[in-house]
Amino acid sequence: MEARINYIVNWMQDYVDDAGADGVIVGVSGGIDSALAAALMQRGFPGRSLGVIMPINQTVTDQADALDLVHTLDMPYYGIELTETYQTQIKTIQAQLQEQWNTEQEQLVRANLQARIRMGTLYALAQNFNYLVVGTGNKAETYTGYFTKYGDGASDMEPLRNLTKKEVYQMSEYLGVSDAILNKQPSAGLWEGQTDEKEMGVSYDHIDAFLRGEDIPNKSADIIKSLHKRSAHKREVPPGPMPYRKGDA
Repeated sequence: MEARINYIVNWMQDYVDDAGADGVIVGVSGGIDSALAAALMQRGFPGRSLGVIMPINQTVTDQADALDLVHTLDMPYYGIELTETYQTQIKTIQAQLQEQWNTEQEQLVRANLQARIRMGTLYALAQNFNYLVVGTGNKAETYTGYFTKYGDGASDMEPLRNLTKKEVYQMSEYLGVSDAILNKQPSAGLWEGQTDEKEMGVSYDHIDAFLRGEDIPNKSADIIKSLHKRSAHKREVPPGPMPYRKGDA
């Protein structure tokens, strides 16, 4: 485990140096993935790592696990409450669309807008400090597309990309992440009672096993394949047409 951690940290250090950046920044949610990313950052960039806690419809003081993490890691952080920003934006959009507002899509529209507001905030701070944004996507989430495009899926580097969810937990435990975070049901906190596995319709254990090439129930395999296919656009650079040549239609 120590060797694997050192490998990831060394990669991060090389990437940041090559980019000419001064450090790294991450959004700290109180979940397992951002906790591991933060712990790796503190290993590789002591004094040059920054956490940002960005609650919406809550306060910074409500984020007990996130606050405990940054304090335990001795990581400098900013707490930026984005409720007013989010409420203003969503109300402005609804007012413009009026009867065209799609209530059937409202829950996801609201959730994804929150993720994109957070990422926009994170990049503003990153540019201010000349830091790179560290992503928190793991192998299971990347494969299934379980992230918001240009929201939590946006970053400058993804150190957890080749780790299964189980490996994220194992590495986090090794690095001393608290039991409160380790024992928490994985959730993006998109709405009340939301959990990752409930929303996807498949467990992380089955996704991890599928990615290892192991046999899993057909129903779970079908869901994973469908999620992967439908989310292909999230993993690609936005396409454009081939260069125009005279005579092309």
